[in-house]
Amino acid sequence: MTDYMQLSDEKIREILELKDRISGQIEKHEEEIEYLKKNLSVLDSLIKQTSFTKASSLRSTTEEPPKVTIKKEDETIPLTRGADGAVIANAYVTPEQVSIILDEKLVIDADTPPFKTFFLDRIIGEMKRKDSVEVESGKIQPESIIDYVVNKNGSNIREIIIKNYRQKERVKEIVNTAAWSLTRMLENKSK
Repeated sequence: MTDYMQLSDEKIREILELKDRISGQIEKHEEEIEYLKKNLSVLDSLIKQTSFTKASSLRSTTEEPPKVTIKKEDETIPLTRGADGAVIANAYVTPEQVSIILDEKLVIDADTPPFKTFFLDRIIGEMKRKDSVEVESGKIQPESIIDYVVNKNGSNIREIIIKNYRQKERVKEIVNTAAWSLTRMLENKSK
């Protein structure tokens, strides 16, 4: 009888571990869906700003999605909160770096999710991994690897500087994911 109870406890532990893994996967995919929705929303608003043609007719006449390009050497891009469109930060883009400066009224702790796990580790971290592979293959120099600095006032984020982004496509991804992450952080903070 005790062997049966011990096996039952072990099975229960395995079931609980499986439940935790599934919950983690659901959360990860929900974050990814939110990220994709945010990017889609940003693309739609850019299309509306740059064209009098409806987005639906653009899709039917072109094979590739519209491309957003950075036109100037230095550019300011507002980061807006998805729900109400309020500007929560500004991204200042130069050829060397992207500086994201939060609105001075915002108070967001750097430990608030998903800043580290999603924005720094997943988005910037993946770019860093790709750059490291390019260093190993000799395509870029080690000092060209993307890097970041988070300037804080106490534990609150004031500025995020991303150096060596190197590719214009990365600027769009950095700005979009930073806006999404900051919006989620504000939501998590108010819970």
